[in-house]
Parts: sequence; structure tokens; C-alpha cells
Amino acid sequence: MVDLPAPYLLFLGDVTEPGFAKTAFGLRDWARDRCLGEHALPAATVTTGLPRLTPAEAAAQGARALVIGVANQGGVIPDAWLPALEQALAAGLDLVAGMHARLTDLPRLRDAAARHGRQLHDLRVPPADLPIASGRRRAGRRLLTVGTDCALGKKYTALAIARGLAARGVDATFRASGQTGIMIAGSGIAIDAVVADFATGAAELLSPAADPDHLDVIEGQGSLFHPAYAPVSLALLHGSQPDLFVVCHEPGRRQILGHAHYPVPAVEAVIAQTIAAGRLTNPAIRCAGVSLNTARLDPDAAARAIAETSERLALPAADPMRGGDAFERLLDACET
Repeated sequence: MVDLPAPYLLFLGDVTEPGFAKTAFGLRDWARDRCLGEHALPAATVTTGLPRLTPAEAAAQGARALVIGVANQGGVIPDAWLPALEQALAAGLDLVAGMHARLTDLPRLRDAAARHGRQLHDLRVPPADLPIASGRRRAGRRLLTVGTDCALGKKYTALAIARGLAARGVDATFRASGQTGIMIAGSGIAIDAVVADFATGAAELLSPAADPDHLDVIEGQGSLFHPAYAPVSLALLHGSQPDLFVVCHEPGRRQILGHAHYPVPAVEAVIAQTIAAGRLTNPAIRCAGVSLNTARLDPDAAARAIAETSERLALPAADPMRGGDAFERLLDACET
């Protein structure tokens, strides 16, 4: 469990690619009541649409922490960000980060936090004494979101499915496996921060044995087809032992994010690969449907993409953020 000081001021750094600001967008969309505004460096071109505030202005309005809303490649905190982070500490805000680079490892920030009486909160820190995976089946039901790429909706899909099923009276719980999900849910394990030998065991710990009717909806990470992040995707797949999975895809995306020389795979390929790998720990694994991120499409184009995908695959397809009958059919498939 984590207990973070809220409300937040979301820090966008110098980001120019929306996919790398997914932490800020996730908090805006799923924890809006905890977000007062955003703060960015002059080079940034991405915005959440929240009010632009300086740290001092945010503190005056009641903000208690500046949250780094960036999930960049390698999870680094560039030197160019440090003056803005120090400014936030001086304004009376704690710092919250889910980066691989830890706030507490940076002397400038440690000294500034001590000087101003503030706290540094690092979320990408795995629990101590994680077990090696047992591979044994456990009670309860599990659904995992998987993707054709990273940063295209696995977290949003898992949150929407968990909340949609809970609204139907299903005993369903969202399980966060990344820093943004942890900020939203208040608990979870950042799987990609775990030493490789223990990652599958961490996934087992993330979705423990439960009542037979309980459904854990587990946030996926990366993609089995991603040249950099496939290992964490595989560990999460083997450890969560999902009975069901939902493939997440963005129509029109052609290249893997950050690796343009790798094409985005077809949804069919992801289904086949997930079943082939997932059968190691759950021979009964099956695909429940497809979640499409149609944010870049107008309503008519989105409806066509959803209908065409469902017809082609003979599976329910929907954009959870658009909802509607298509999403209800996807929920039906996740419930059974």
C-alpha cells in the first residue's frame, strides 16, 4: 500500500511525445479529483489540458506534491529537470516519482528536500524478500491485459473492465503492475523494477489466491513483441496465470513506440503468441476480446474499426473509453 500526499501538480518535464506522458494522462483520467494542474518546461509540447501552474501557485491552491508524470525510456531523471524539481521542494511540495532513477539517489534533491522539510517518494521500488515463482495454480480467476505495443491502453482497459464489472456486482479488483496504476489504486508492484529471477514470483504475489468467484483484473506491461520490454510482459503472463486476456491495440499505429524499425504486430499474432506462452502456467488460457484505443479517430471511424475488428476475429471488440453496447459485450465476455 502507498499513501501519497494529494492533491498533485503533474510535471511534464520537456516531453514532446504523448506516449511518454502516460503517467500524467493516467492520473488526469482516473484520479482527476487529486490533480490540480500541470507544470512543464518550455520545451514541452504535450499537455494534459489541466491548468498551467507554477509550483508556488499550486501550493497556494492546496497542492501537496509534484508528481513526475513522465514515463520515458529508461526511466531517467534528466539534469535539465532538476531546477524545476528543486523549485517545487522550495515551494513546499513533496516529490513523487515512478522512474527507474530514484529521487533519493540524487544528492541535489536529497539536500533540497532536507533543507525545505519535504519528502521524496519513489514508487518503482519492489517489495523486499520477493519469492521465486512456484508455478502452482491458485484459486480465483484472473484476467490480464496484453498489448501489441506499450503505452496504448492496457492500464485504461484493466481499470475500465474492473470498474465495469464491479458496477454489475461482480467481485473484481484492479491489480496495478506499473507506477501509474499504483498511484491510482494505492497499491501494487512495479513489475519492471523487479530483478528478473523474481519478476514472475512478484506477479504471483500481485494476484494471490482468492475466492473462486473473485476476478483479479491485472494491468499488463509492454508487449511480447517489444524488443526491449518483452521479458517483463512474459514474466507477468506466467506469474498471473490468466484465465482470460484482452488484447489492447491502437488502430493506425505502425511502429513500436521508441523502436521505429520494428513494426506493430497484428492482433491475431498477439493472440496466438499469448496463448502459446501462457499455456505454460495455465493450459486453459483464452482470449476474451480486444480493446481498441480509438482516441485518434472520429466517432464514425472508431465505430467502423470496432465493428471490423470484432467481425474479423469473431471476438467482442470495444473502446472502453467510448463505452456503449460494444463495451458491454466485452464485459459479458470477461464475466464468463
